[in-house]
Amino acid sequence: MKLLGMVAAAVAALALAACSPGDKGETKDGRTTIRFATDWKAQAEQGGFYQAMATGEYARRGLDVTIMQGGPGVNVPQLIASGAVELGMGSNSFIVLNLAQEKVPVKAVSAFMQKDPQVLIAHPDQGLNSLADLKGRPILLSDASTTAFWVWLRAKYGYTDEQVRKYTFNAAPFLADKRVVQQGYLTSEPYTIEKTAGLKPQVFLLADEGFPGYAAMVLASDSLIAKNPDAVRAFNEASAAGWRSYLFGDPAAGDALIIKDNPEMTPDILEQARAKMRAYAIVGEPIGAMTDERWKAFFEVAASQGVYAKDLDYKAAYSLQLLPATK
Repeated sequence: MKLLGMVAAAVAALALAACSPGDKGETKDGRTTIRFATDWKAQAEQGGFYQAMATGEYARRGLDVTIMQGGPGVNVPQLIASGAVELGMGSNSFIVLNLAQEKVPVKAVSAFMQKDPQVLIAHPDQGLNSLADLKGRPILLSDASTTAFWVWLRAKYGYTDEQVRKYTFNAAPFLADKRVVQQGYLTSEPYTIEKTAGLKPQVFLLADEGFPGYAAMVLASDSLIAKNPDAVRAFNEASAAGWRSYLFGDPAAGDALIIKDNPEMTPDILEQARAKMRAYAIVGEPIGAMTDERWKAFFEVAASQGVYAKDLDYKAAYSLQLLPATK
């Protein structure tokens, strides 16, 4: 199904709610209106954006930013392509290359997670020392993951589709069988498993074993990039400052906005997520950066597994012209 054809009721409702007098691009005080759609409910994994808004980084750069949290059924690229929002989050590099494949006029303009936080989670004391040791074990994966990072695991480690078991975002099957492995996010599922089951799982971060994908990317439409590149660059610069402050300064202001949007978040959940992002250098330096080399490496792995045609113009998926300035 073509990406632009995926029109769901949730998307239509959010698009309608997004309409405002600021749609013409400027507020009464001359600031540029930016509606930024996140890829999930408010959480620490979006903390830099919330921090930038809370501390005035966007306002100081002439932007009037509204963060619109995502959730189940929300299609961020669709919102951008339809004009319901100006910018949005791209969760992983596959989403961005899918846009190029479908010729959707939306591309990545920055990446605020230099490492995709995707992990595989195993039981401790199983003699597992690397991702290579998981070959042959049953692995719980969501449907989306089987056409995403799973293709890299097959290519690099010789995993087979016979290992795949359906993951329904419930840890019970994992906890019931010590041989079972499940997918997760570095900053989420390992902590939940440890807190609720009293089990400290073994965690394998795909990025630390060579997975070249980015995460927490900012997506913009080709029309906005052409019409107002200064606003896109300003958003990237402010977001970089927000991420630096959120991870290495006082995160209280950003956390307050996150909890306001998503009361399910608690200080301990947010703090452990920040600690892991720091410990594993998930955001990294230079903050927000992307390179041709990384995109080329990612595309070549995916194309070698038949995910994309080898002649796909993958460079249409991103732009390096509006990245934040390096420190």
